[in-house]
Amino acid sequence: MSKDTALLIVDVQAFMIEHPPYQGNAIVERIEKLINRSRDLDIPVIYIQHCGKEGSPFEIGAPTWHIHPAITPRENDPVIQKFASDSFLDTQLQNELESREINHLVIVGLQTEYCIDTTSRRAISLGYDVTLINDCHSTFDGSVLKAEQIIAHHNSVLNGFGTAKNRITVKSSDEIFI
Repeated sequence: MSKDTALLIVDVQAFMIEHPPYQGNAIVERIEKLINRSRDLDIPVIYIQHCGKEGSPFEIGAPTWHIHPAITPRENDPVIQKFASDSFLDTQLQNELESREINHLVIVGLQTEYCIDTTSRRAISLGYDVTLINDCHSTFDGSVLKAEQIIAHHNSVLNGFGTAKNRITVKSSDEIFI
């Protein structure tokens, strides 16, 4: 990976992991390894934190709203707060990436069919290349598909998705930052 890359951790918050999503604790462990490897390579780690209405598990400041303690941001790590599935919508994410001259995002986190899908697709539309880590995003069982099926479907559909200039590549956590 080059210096134009950032690790984007989406919505790995206490509430999400406590419920738990498919392979929740294992995913947190793999994300922790990616964070450590990113830091070794001086790759910025940027956190996205979902925010919700008062009284919701994502109410700003609620214990369940905080980033999961196993991957707590360091003092200088950017934490971008969002109120929608799109990590770019009405946030400072694009400004943060531009100020660091980032054009490649390695994306991990929750929930596969919402924030991971939307953020990955939007990143392509904004001119970023994306590497989606296939064993570092997760979700919950739905009424139609099990979580494992949702994840496999998105890994398949998003791999190769893009434009003439930018693309999503799906890789495992073992293949990244080697």
